[in-house]
Amino acid sequence: MKSITVGVLAKETGINVETVRYYENIRLLPKPKRKESRYRIYDENDLARLRFIVRAKELGFTLREIRELLSLKIDSESKCGDIKKLAQDKINDIESKIKDLKNIRKHLEKLITQCAHEELSLDDCPIVKTLTT
Repeated sequence: MKSITVGVLAKETGINVETVRYYENIRLLPKPKRKESRYRIYDENDLARLRFIVRAKELGFTLREIRELLSLKIDSESKCGDIKKLAQDKINDIESKIKDLKNIRKHLEKLITQCAHEELSLDDCPIVKTLTT
């Protein structure tokens, strides 16, 4: 199997070396083998695992959720439905966040329309008043 350095691993996945090391420290990536020179060496399995992690993060999964996805991926008893449930949970979480963001937007738009006189002092500004009460 081909040996890969941490720099190549980082470049291939589009993340920085410190992130690779962080994933090792929190055990999302296994501790790498080392050469006699103590340099870390990785292989194609490490690269595939790191790509999985990066893609899962791009889809909004947290590191805790990614750990769970990885454990299901490794578990020979796991089924596609197990992963599907985690993905559905993520969609539900996203929908909740979208709802919250829409409420925030609505509130800010209301405050902006209340701020009809741009020359008002900050003491009279409806936005500042809302933020300070």
